[in-house]
Amino acid sequence: MENKRTEAVRMEPTKINMSRVALVNGGIDGAMLKAHKPRVMSKSGHSNVRIDKVDGIYLLYLQDLWTTVIDMKWRYKLTLFAATFVMTWFLFGVIYYAIAFLHGDLEMNKFSPKREPCVKNVDSLTGAFLFSLESQTTIGYGFRFITEECPHAIFLLVAQLVITTLIEIFITGTFLAKIARPKKRAETIKFSHCAVITKHNGELCLVIRVANMRKSLLIQCQLSGKLLQTYETKEGERILLNQASVKFNVDSSSESPFLILPLTFYHILDESSPLRDLTPQNLKEKDFELVVLLNATVESTSAVCQSRTSYVPEEIHWGYEFVPVVSLSPNGKYVADFSQFEKIRRSTDSTFYSVDSEKQKLEEKYRQEDQRERELRTMLLQQSNV
Repeated sequence: MENKRTEAVRMEPTKINMSRVALVNGGIDGAMLKAHKPRVMSKSGHSNVRIDKVDGIYLLYLQDLWTTVIDMKWRYKLTLFAATFVMTWFLFGVIYYAIAFLHGDLEMNKFSPKREPCVKNVDSLTGAFLFSLESQTTIGYGFRFITEECPHAIFLLVAQLVITTLIEIFITGTFLAKIARPKKRAETIKFSHCAVITKHNGELCLVIRVANMRKSLLIQCQLSGKLLQTYETKEGERILLNQASVKFNVDSSSESPFLILPLTFYHILDESSPLRDLTPQNLKEKDFELVVLLNATVESTSAVCQSRTSYVPEEIHWGYEFVPVVSLSPNGKYVADFSQFEKIRRSTDSTFYSVDSEKQKLEEKYRQEDQRERELRTMLLQQSNV
């Protein structure tokens, strides 16, 4: 009776606050997570890598002006949009004023009222600015207009319209490109905050959960991963962020035809996996970051979007499984209950809680020998360089 009661408690779903609680050896304890470690990719999918000390970086940004303007924040983009128009109005207004001044139009009313000016009713800088604004925006009130007296003023008007039209096309294009970016669609893709290691079809697997928060479909979904960790080569070179590919499958395939219900993706921890040496004892002691990328095509726009997140060892829980979120309602409809999306529970497989001590001791012995061999090789290499 006592064993049944214990098993019932063990199978109860658990809502875990991942920012505060860590799982150790498949159980929940009150220990706080380790000190914050640097991440290459944040949980929201933004890069934490800072680009520093690049010569001529502003020149590089100007050479790719299209991408630079698209990547601008909206407040800077709107400021640039308004400033561009005001500056072009004022710049050409100053030129019109200079033409009127050189032609003598500013003193025309006083000395020669019958003389034809270059631009009618432009006798001040304010008037020239208003004429430039009216011409560029094609308002055409009719009070100020250009005459046949000055061919260079006519040429300036044509140049203003051509140049400002190109500027308007560029700015309008960047606005449309920024609004239509699939980046916003990727923000409606949700990853589980934690990952679990459990058994699936008899295989030990690393499992994560992904959901589409919109009713519109995402087709041709492909999930892949990159394991980032420090690696030391046989020559003693220490690579800070070595990348190893991590393959994920769903329903025995690496590609899902569409993402409309929450899906569970599996990575098999076999001999070819870069995570093959994980054990319940060393999981929390490891120092790595698993970056997960989901590439999909938006059905409504045919644009390709990518959503990203990452997992560190403190966010991977051994011997747990996700609580099902999809159920069948009484009226025969499938329901995705997102209140269960982040919940995990202890696995029903008892093999997670039995430890083969001899095998672990042997593996630990091999790891120590390999570490000593690498240190000796590094020392010999340094001596030979000296």
